[in-house]
Amino acid sequence: MTTGEGLLPVADRAQVRRAALRLVRADGRAFTAALLLNALAAGAGLVGPWLVGRIIDEVRAGHGVGTVDRLALWILLSSLVQLVLARWARYVSHRFGERTLARVREEYVERVLALPASVVERAGTGDLTARGTADVATVGTTLRDVGPELLVNTVQALFVLGAVFALDPLLGAFGLLGLTPIWLALRWYLRRARDGYLAEGAATSEVAEIVASTAAGARTVEAFRLRRRRIAASRDALETSRRTRLHTLFLRTVFFPAVEVTYTVPVVGVLLLGGWLHARGAVGVGAVVAAALYLRQFTEPLDQILMRVEQLQSSGASFARVEGLARAPRGEAGGGSPVPADDRIDVRGVRYSYERGGEVLRGVDLTVRPGERLAVVGPSGAGKTTLSRLLAGIDRPGAGTVTVGGVPVAELEPELLRRQVVLVTQEHHVFLGTVRDNLLIAEPSATDADLWAALTAVGADDWVRALPDGLDTRLGPSGRRTDGSQAQQLALARVVLADPHTLILDEATALLDPATARHTERALAAVLRGRTVIAVAHRLHTAHDADRVAVMEDGRLTELGTHEDLVAAGGAYAALWRTWHGDAAEH
Repeated sequence: MTTGEGLLPVADRAQVRRAALRLVRADGRAFTAALLLNALAAGAGLVGPWLVGRIIDEVRAGHGVGTVDRLALWILLSSLVQLVLARWARYVSHRFGERTLARVREEYVERVLALPASVVERAGTGDLTARGTADVATVGTTLRDVGPELLVNTVQALFVLGAVFALDPLLGAFGLLGLTPIWLALRWYLRRARDGYLAEGAATSEVAEIVASTAAGARTVEAFRLRRRRIAASRDALETSRRTRLHTLFLRTVFFPAVEVTYTVPVVGVLLLGGWLHARGAVGVGAVVAAALYLRQFTEPLDQILMRVEQLQSSGASFARVEGLARAPRGEAGGGSPVPADDRIDVRGVRYSYERGGEVLRGVDLTVRPGERLAVVGPSGAGKTTLSRLLAGIDRPGAGTVTVGGVPVAELEPELLRRQVVLVTQEHHVFLGTVRDNLLIAEPSATDADLWAALTAVGADDWVRALPDGLDTRLGPSGRRTDGSQAQQLALARVVLADPHTLILDEATALLDPATARHTERALAAVLRGRTVIAVAHRLHTAHDADRVAVMEDGRLTELGTHEDLVAAGGAYAALWRTWHGDAAEH
């Protein structure tokens, strides 16, 4: 397994082989049927050249037209049998390929969803996007088309070579010796192809990552006048991608011409050797002709095999990237993280620094009691969002600990973590499908009554009821488009359905107007009563409604207490409250 800093791992050759065998065993009956049918089709294809040789020998022996017609009829019948068996074999092989591709896609989605958010963010969405689109599509093409064709042609090639050896072992050995240049060209190619295609895939991921991050941060790029820097980075990535593609193209331009030139060597060699042996009475003309026809027939499956081998290098590299996701980090706990004793969250001596920045948190200590509503306030850059990410287990503190029920949050398995803590930000996604589909993601067993209750809790029931088909209205580009506030409400409704014991809201209602935001927050508070709610508050009415308020300044927790106590203390929170309250009164 290979990997780099910030990159998702890539499976090595042994892991790819084991994964391929696992996929074959998962549908072993279909694979065996395809193999058997291909063998029968290849066997039927051997009858024709052998009968041509028989015809030549029969004519030389003085037999009439009737013998030739009878043998020609058998050639026709064998060709029809081969056609039927080959089509049947391809049908079975393609069905096997489609079912296997479905398994690959399902495993990929499951593995992506199981990745910790910190792993995804370090790797970048571009790599995941490239693996889930270009790489999976390449694997799909192999399973659907390349794999079955390779299986067919490999069986045919083996049967043809076996037939040449059966006619005359010396002719067979000489024909096999004539394939040596092809073997040498293939070895040269295979030694270089996998690394070349892996580099091409990594370069494609880098291009996708730069395009995605630039598009997502377009406003930031414009605000900080980073356009030239992003253009330069894009050009560098494209240049790297161009070089990797030219390298794999160079490999193909050397490999295929060398192979094409070599195809005639075995046929010519067998004809020369056969003529010499026939002159000495060692072999008949029919056997020499049949052997030459077999070797000429051998070039077609061999050509297809070599073409498929080239495609297999590309798809093998893609499959290594797709399968490498199974080796991605899933937290140090592995397969058995301890279960938290309770819902209490403790932050002790936490410090945190981003890779390309200074220290963001500087020794934060905080205890959040089960069922408490805590508001975290402070100026921009104070470390509020960073603290929320640590509490949600997305990032791991550089020093100190963040625990829930005595267990480090970052070491919880993803499934267990999601039942404990859910982080909701202002960045929400509407999935393709109906309103119902978007909600059932959080709780597949929810009834319609549960869905409407969740929508009502976040104030989204009115606009959903106004849709043409209600819960069954399709959302997205091909259906009903949602604005930012509606997408945010759908995300909050999913949170209600997921029913976590701790909910962290980081500007989760930022896209809602103030009146709707306050109504939604109060509705959520009523629905989540008895559960822990930690809200990163930019509107101080959220802090006013909280049980306690934590004030962050310059990466430190400077004040902690109730709204009334902090206002009475006259510190940083009181100044924020007076400023915000005065602005709110003016509006």
